[in-house]
Amino acid sequence: QVQLVESGGGLVQAGHSLSLSCTASGRTLRTFSVGWFRQAPGQERDFVAAISMRNGGTYIAHDVQDRFTISGDNAKNTVYLIMNNLKPEDTAVYYCAADPDGIVAGMPTPYDYWGPGTQVTVSS
Repeated sequence: QVQLVESGGGLVQAGHSLSLSCTASGRTLRTFSVGWFRQAPGQERDFVAAISMRNGGTYIAHDVQDRFTISGDNAKNTVYLIMNNLKPEDTAVYYCAADPDGIVAGMPTPYDYWGPGTQVTVSS
């Protein structure tokens, strides 16, 4: 019922910034939660950040919370991940995911819908 598409990935030098977008179609995200996850080849899928589109509450992984922020725009049905001071270890495919139940979770299991991902590569 919900289609998610990420955009904004690319190649960036360490120390620079990059912003990702997740745009949904099919349903409004106003009562959803939306999360960002990342996965390097052969590695586990790790939580990055999540937001309640109902009340704006956010949850950011402790290892990136001093560098990354998440925001939502219900008018555009879009969620953003703003990544500052990028490091080579941030290199991964970044996925957005949506949960109709609005659970702001730091793990993948509550999320029902997933985008195809966008590649972020950080050079040293």
